[in-house]
Amino acid sequence: MEHLKLILTQAQQNLFFLLMVAGISLVIYCVSYGAQVLIDHQSHMIKCNTFGTTTSTRRIAAIGMFSAISVILMYFEFPLPFLAPGFYKLDFSEIPVLICGFAFGPAAGVIVELLKVILHILLKGTSTAFVGDFANFAVGCSFIVPATIVYYWKKTKKHAILGCILGTLTITIFGTIFNALYLLPQFSKLFGLPLDQIIAQGSAIFHGVTNLTTFVIFCVAPLNLLKGLLVSIAVMIIYKPISRILHQKM
Repeated sequence: MEHLKLILTQAQQNLFFLLMVAGISLVIYCVSYGAQVLIDHQSHMIKCNTFGTTTSTRRIAAIGMFSAISVILMYFEFPLPFLAPGFYKLDFSEIPVLICGFAFGPAAGVIVELLKVILHILLKGTSTAFVGDFANFAVGCSFIVPATIVYYWKKTKKHAILGCILGTLTITIFGTIFNALYLLPQFSKLFGLPLDQIIAQGSAIFHGVTNLTTFVIFCVAPLNLLKGLLVSIAVMIIYKPISRILHQKM
């Protein structure tokens, strides 16, 4: 009987988690889509509801292509032991997401971000009971959404740079807070690993790490800042030639 209660409790917790993830994903998409529609209306270009057949087909194909590239790039992840404990890894899967978001709007970027995570789960599975996968999506969107909204508002080099700066600041701040309030406590609970042991791994790198707050400030924030900067630089270099190919007339 106790075993059955435990199973039911775990099932309820898993269902709640899945519903929460679905709800948050829907909110993020609605925000990005709403911003895109609002910008289209203000610029008298109702793109979201008036895609021609060619444009719509190209957009769908691009979303699929960039999602696949993002999944491939997720396999090329590496730790930065001089910056953060080994369970934090850096990858460049946000580059295709940002390119697609720049080319087709914030909503397209969110879709690619979501498909990237789903495809990665289907291909590789999850070792974190979906907690790490949800974190990947949420933190990724914190970079992609503000960056693409700014650029979609005015598609100039200046706004691309401003968007990347805002996205980098957002992923740094949000990622730091998200790790402290949700991700690290969840990992601690999931793997039965006391937070003190996680903090100790940070202390081995930076002597100033003494608690959870200093851990995320010294280890998590610089990692997200570095990722935002590197992704931004890469996209600023390669976006224009790719954009010409994506938008050339057929």
